[in-house]
Amino acid sequence: MRTCLLASTLLALAGCAHNVNPNSYSAGSVGQVNRTVGATIVSVRDVDILGTSGMGATAGGLGGAVAGSAIGGGVRANVLGAVGGAVVGGLIGAAAESSATQQSGVEYVVQTDNGNLMTLVQGASPRFETGAKVLVLYGNPSRVIADPRH
Repeated sequence: MRTCLLASTLLALAGCAHNVNPNSYSAGSVGQVNRTVGATIVSVRDVDILGTSGMGATAGGLGGAVAGSAIGGGVRANVLGAVGGAVVGGLIGAAAESSATQQSGVEYVVQTDNGNLMTLVQGASPRFETGAKVLVLYGNPSRVIADPRH
């Protein structure tokens, strides 16, 4: 029963991970006009992108409470079991969510053609190196793409 609950929770959490790929657009982005500026990559750093919504802790807490309340031995034991199960289940659920939704990313510091510096984090692929000419697309999310003019 617990294995089934944990597997279901992990599958649900994997679906909650945000897509950080700069080549993917949401349906709501279609037809939107965004400002774009030329820039040069001045710094590249690998980062971990943590995706936590609280769903793991909630699901784990609920599952732990249900499992803990089945300890038996009377009402008091059932209540204590439910509380303890909720705490332990919440901790396990939060850890499972963090593991299931963590993604690799890259932090870019870019200098725009007019001299401004800005920092942007996106998915690890495609990767740009220091000195690469890129375009910064403002929007939600903003993104860095290769500049086809160079």
